[in-house]
Amino acid sequence: MNLGFRKQGMTDELRRNCALLAAICALLVPHAVAHAQDMSFDLDEAESAPADSGDAGGDAEGDAGGDAEGGAEASAGGEVGGDIFSQLSADGGADIAGEAETGPKEKEVVEEIYAVQRMYVLRNGRLELAPSIGFAVNDPYTARTALSGALNYWITNVLAVGGNVLWYQGLDSESQLNFTIRKSARLAVPITEYQLAGHLNFTYVPIYGKFNMFNQSIFQWDSYLVGGVGLIRTRPIAVIDPAVRKYNFDWRLSFNVGMGIRVFISKWLSIFGELRDYIYLEKLENLDVALGQARQDKATWIDENSSLTNNFMVQVGISMFFPFTFEYRYPK
Repeated sequence: MNLGFRKQGMTDELRRNCALLAAICALLVPHAVAHAQDMSFDLDEAESAPADSGDAGGDAEGDAGGDAEGGAEASAGGEVGGDIFSQLSADGGADIAGEAETGPKEKEVVEEIYAVQRMYVLRNGRLELAPSIGFAVNDPYTARTALSGALNYWITNVLAVGGNVLWYQGLDSESQLNFTIRKSARLAVPITEYQLAGHLNFTYVPIYGKFNMFNQSIFQWDSYLVGGVGLIRTRPIAVIDPAVRKYNFDWRLSFNVGMGIRVFISKWLSIFGELRDYIYLEKLENLDVALGQARQDKATWIDENSSLTNNFMVQVGISMFFPFTFEYRYPK
């Protein structure tokens, strides 16, 4: 009986506990559901502050509301989707722009730059006058010197046509070597005397540039080729039989080729140096002396064979361009 009573007591107590638990759950479930609904993460609710009751809820509402209002103001101050860096950049750009407006303004300058720069000197359509002095470098038996003058007209900027004249007479002299050999060994080498020469020439400038001298001055230069045809007036010098033989000057057909370099001091004045070879067929003195009456025959004074002669001349001088000024013209 006691066992039955105990079981009956435990059953009643269990029922009372279950009823109490059910009542508590009935009270708590609606509040939990409402709280779960309040914690939904919608965009509008995320940007707004939660509204809780009580003192603690008021403090939380104040803090959260302040943060939400600050965030809303920050969002309203910039563009949609902007950040703090954009705002700082905008404020900094405005300050820099304000400082730039108060200071001196720089003037924009547009400079035309050409892919090919202008030449220092234009020769096209100009006259060139070039006096010079020349010295023979390949004749050991005659000290040959010449005064020369050239006049060129530049058809284009690199091509010119003109002429040059050389004067030799009075400037030539027999070398000491030939005089010593003739007196000591009774041997003589036939030599000739030049009077003058004139040539029609063409000049071509394939290379031009500039160089720096001692890091102080920049000079413009060009290199040119020259060649032409003309006449040269020469005569043999009697060294085999000078007591009888006397020669007159005569014209010979002559060709010349050479190359030179010109350095510009200004746009109308330059100095130049060139090496030119004057080539012609020369008539030399006959090494054989006829006997008797035939010694007086002029036909026996000249060697029957002509000798190909190369007269290498080193010439230095100045050149002047007229007119002194020129004008650049660019293609349109």
